[in-house]
Amino acid sequence: MQQSTNTILMVRPVSFRKNEQTAINNYYQEDIDLKNFEINLKAQQEFDAYVDKLKSYGVKVIVVSDTKELDTPDAVFPNNWNSFHADGTVAIYPMFAENRRLERREDILEAIEKEGFIIENIVDYTSAEQEDIFLEGTGSMILDRINKKAYCALSPRADEELFIEFCEDFEYTPVIFTANQTVDGKREAIYHTNVMMCIAETFAVVCLSSIDDKKERKNVLKHLKEDKKQVIDITEEQVTHFAGNMLQVIGKNDERFLVMSQAAFDCLTVNQRKIINKHCQIISSSLTTIETCGGGSARCMMAEVFLPKA
Repeated sequence: MQQSTNTILMVRPVSFRKNEQTAINNYYQEDIDLKNFEINLKAQQEFDAYVDKLKSYGVKVIVVSDTKELDTPDAVFPNNWNSFHADGTVAIYPMFAENRRLERREDILEAIEKEGFIIENIVDYTSAEQEDIFLEGTGSMILDRINKKAYCALSPRADEELFIEFCEDFEYTPVIFTANQTVDGKREAIYHTNVMMCIAETFAVVCLSSIDDKKERKNVLKHLKEDKKQVIDITEEQVTHFAGNMLQVIGKNDERFLVMSQAAFDCLTVNQRKIINKHCQIISSSLTTIETCGGGSARCMMAEVFLPKA
């Protein structure tokens, strides 16, 4: 069992813009004074440069293009509708925004199979949408695959009961809490766990101050320490620059890298970078347009492929 993979699925945007349907509870999305086609062009440039950078470090990237036929402004964030597991199982998830449900495409799974991966079984949770129950993949859940623990910050996009059902199906121990951010002077739930937390093989990046309940905070720490993770605590201010939205991947010669955006890298302290560098190298890429309009960053753009090879 591995925590990190060397194969990533990414979806190249064709109609990227600020998604009005997700802006309801994603407080990181902002308006840009550009026309939609300009925003999409910039997003494509950021996407292509990011893919090139990952490949230059030996990370295998399966790129599938989004399609013009559907209105899917957030297709660039595929990790919310799927997760790929080492036993050949694919999980398909229920999505909060109706236009995001269109991102779930069978031909994307076929593209992965064409690369020589085996899909044995599909676990489909999407019927929960009929009851307005959501769990947005590895956006809502941070999986510690080695220690079989799943961390979930509850929110309108992460339902507790469905999360527990996932943990039973995939044999993970659930670690449940609420993570908040201050919006107009009020504490509001952070929409995705992967904005404030990242778990790598030997360390974890987490915004502890966003977990207002002291018991819950203690419990999260207890689990991380129990599994011998060095904890790198980030501030709520750093979370707004997507410093929690990182992913460890494997590159050439089996080397480990922590992938993040340039904004995330720039807001880290010298000491935080030093600690990360003790564990692995950092890869950063500029994702300004995607972060500003999409309210997601480097981690959200990568769906990890752990499936067995034929």
